[in-house]
Amino acid sequence: MEDVKDRLIDAALDHVPFDGWSEVTFQAAIADTGVDEVSARALFPRGAVDLALGFHKRGDNALREALRAADLSEMRIRERITFAVRTRLELAEAHKEAVRRGSTLFALPIYAADGAAAVWSTCDTIWDGLGDPSDDINWYTKRATLSGVYSSTVLYWLGDHSEGHAATWAFLDRRIENVMQFEKLKKQVNDNPVLKPFLAGPNWLLSQVKAPAKMPRVDLPGSWTGRGSTDT
Repeated sequence: MEDVKDRLIDAALDHVPFDGWSEVTFQAAIADTGVDEVSARALFPRGAVDLALGFHKRGDNALREALRAADLSEMRIRERITFAVRTRLELAEAHKEAVRRGSTLFALPIYAADGAAAVWSTCDTIWDGLGDPSDDINWYTKRATLSGVYSSTVLYWLGDHSEGHAATWAFLDRRIENVMQFEKLKKQVNDNPVLKPFLAGPNWLLSQVKAPAKMPRVDLPGSWTGRGSTDT
């Protein structure tokens, strides 16, 4: 069934630049591949929406393999994050218009939750690939923070026409620098002897938050389950 999924996604990518992630594209993918509609609907129940999520998930899978193959041992944590985000976008470069059309689709209120879940999945893949061991509130904050960085970088990348996307990579560096500065400030506040007594209660409460139990990943279009590992 993976082969059928890939065939339908590949066929859809030929039509997305003209018709978006739409029912027209879904029907064209069925016609191009010769897959019967019942089987196609079983794999992608919501049609083109699930095709778009399947395309996104395929990119995450490719990123996961790229991170496994990369030698990150000499990189600082910010360099690893930059490398991962940049790799994810470079993997999608050949289908930039499909990403643009997907961004438009998931900006619609009815599909906003799907779009947020897809971004979270990418950020979870990144932290997992970087070896994050966090299992407390940091598991959530790292992915939430990276989701903001990744989402804004994607939007900048979509409108970037600079040579080699140099402007995008500069933008990404600035966003990560902002996050690093915030983390430094947070550490200074937590280490401040005057403020420490006032933070004891909130910090204890936050320490009780645990990451979701790791579960087998369910291979459905756009699905993301289980928690990865990762830490700065």
